[in-house]
Amino acid sequence: QVQLTESGGGLVQAGGSLRLSCGASGRTFGSYAMGWFRQAPGKEREFVAGIGWSGGATLYADSAKGRFAVSRDNAKNTVYLQMNSLEPEDTAVYYCAAAGSIGVLPRKDCDYWGQGTQVTVSS
Repeated sequence: QVQLTESGGGLVQAGGSLRLSCGASGRTFGSYAMGWFRQAPGKEREFVAGIGWSGGATLYADSAKGRFAVSRDNAKNTVYLQMNSLEPEDTAVYYCAAAGSIGVLPRKDCDYWGQGTQVTVSS
């Protein structure tokens, strides 16, 4: 069992930056690929970024490429999402999730989900 808790969301102006964190309980964190997803009002949850269990592989949605960076610290059981050049279209609840492999993350085929953290970008 893995419990995930996101933090770091908030209100930011367009062009600003935020760093989201996702802390995980359990000793098996290092064996999971981790992903970040978001869901805007009235829209489906979508994949944003993912990272393999060792941190050696990363994957990004087109909307995140060049602006967002995912990283992890297995010693701290934490995965991060650095978000730069934020736009109002990035406004959403952001979720982290754990999956068996990085390849399944875009399909949202995850074993565990956090409760989410709100990110609001004002224009």
